[in-house]
Amino acid sequence: MGISDSIPVHFSLSSSSSILDVSTVVAITVFVTLLCACIVIGHLIEENRWANESITALLLGLVAGLVVLLISKGHSSQILTFSEELFFIYLLPPIIFNAGFQVKKKQFFKNISIILMFGIIGTIISFCLISLGVGLLFKRIGVTTLDIKDYLAIGAILSATDSVCTLQVLNQDDTPFLYSAIFGEGVVNDATSIVLFNSVQSLNISNIDALAALKLLGTFLYLFFSSTALGIALSMAFQVGLLSAFGIKTLYFGRHSTDREVAIMMLLAYLSYMVAEVLNLSGILTVFFCGIVMSHYTWHNVTESSRVTTKHGFATISFICETFIFLYVGMDALDVDKWTASEASPLTSVAVSSTLFGMVLVGRAAFVYPLVNIYNCFAKKDSDKIIFKQQFIMWWAGLMRGAVTIALSYNKFSDDSSSESALMITSTIIVVLFSTVVFGSMTKPLIEAVLLRNAKPTVSDATDSPSLEDLRLLFLENGDPVGDPVDEGSNQPVRKRSSLRLLMANPTSTVHYFWRKFDDRFMRPVFGGRGFVPFVPCSPTGAADETS
Repeated sequence: MGISDSIPVHFSLSSSSSILDVSTVVAITVFVTLLCACIVIGHLIEENRWANESITALLLGLVAGLVVLLISKGHSSQILTFSEELFFIYLLPPIIFNAGFQVKKKQFFKNISIILMFGIIGTIISFCLISLGVGLLFKRIGVTTLDIKDYLAIGAILSATDSVCTLQVLNQDDTPFLYSAIFGEGVVNDATSIVLFNSVQSLNISNIDALAALKLLGTFLYLFFSSTALGIALSMAFQVGLLSAFGIKTLYFGRHSTDREVAIMMLLAYLSYMVAEVLNLSGILTVFFCGIVMSHYTWHNVTESSRVTTKHGFATISFICETFIFLYVGMDALDVDKWTASEASPLTSVAVSSTLFGMVLVGRAAFVYPLVNIYNCFAKKDSDKIIFKQQFIMWWAGLMRGAVTIALSYNKFSDDSSSESALMITSTIIVVLFSTVVFGSMTKPLIEAVLLRNAKPTVSDATDSPSLEDLRLLFLENGDPVGDPVDEGSNQPVRKRSSLRLLMANPTSTVHYFWRKFDDRFMRPVFGGRGFVPFVPCSPTGAADETS
């Protein structure tokens, strides 16, 4: 299914007054009108506890799809066709990149351990349980033509959480921990699910054993760490290093042209995603870390007008893509061809959808609570432990499924003309619609009722790591004996603790400490960043950033 299947563009040589195909103009007109309506409605309901722009776009897409069906007298239309190529190539990269560009890096990396636990181990646990559950229950419902490979694919498809909807229902300022943990998990989770899905597609079902399971795990670990390294390497080499940060900082490339600075940032960010896909790595992880590195170095090297433009420009493009995705999913849900092809009774459709969603509930609970309790066992301070209320929100907010789930479902089952393959697509759509509308609308009120009511004011991100100052006292910088801590009882200098002991005792703070020393001494003097912005006559240099 290609992009042209969704929005076909044809050039006409006839005497028509327009060179564009009429269907293309109508499709674009409809979507632009709906996008404008979503923006206006979203502004009106911004303070509403139960609604958000993603749900509004989804419901508006459903209404528009219904109108299209009535106009076409029940016949399917190409405007309702979902294209996974359009989603993965054009819509998803700006969203993930902007998330990495805007994320609070200190908060994200502070919670990197729980993010990786949920995104990698948790997704694998969910994948195994969902695959096993549907394999055992579908035959009792009457779905008998699916094989082991299909069950494994369903497990990978339904393990993909909706990181896009997470951006809508969680607030980075009100709940910084939950936002960074759940959204960070969503990014890693999407990459994990896609890798698992691709690995399942390449499996030989005639020879499934323990080695095949280990191969699945090994393939994912390789792709995950390779993609992370590629994201950092590409953003450093092309954006921060040779072409972007070093060039803008040293050669003043594009210094007097905001257009060029913004263009090079956008194009090289997109290049990192496409190169990752060409190399069969995870473009999602690559472009996410690309956004993090670019915001740390390149953004500080451009002119102040470019900073304002990129900050709001990337956010605007991401917002439009998010809204477009939910409109697209809502309209596609009423594609009549899929529902007629399933040939399933309403009772069977409800049973299959309920089974899928029930396994999503069980699969997420099976890793959230055990992994969080394991995490709490290693937390040294009570303030670092995740309380039960937060655990419940982490379970609840991760139940939403979205466009990634639908795209993978189409990729797996759209080429198969059997009725049960069509049933899997329609059941997936039901799960996505139900989880997005119900859980998406109730997440905000639930957070307010469970966490924010009578909550203490949160600590700002700038002072979020008081332990870092205590950690610095344990280091002897530059061999200065005056700075040695002294034992009050014996009046003798306390022996400096080794770096290994500090790493074992405070891994996150210790890594952050050494990274900051390395970054300040080697990276930012070369590539630029906060405090290392070059002075350019007649050009604002962000003095506020330098003084801060």
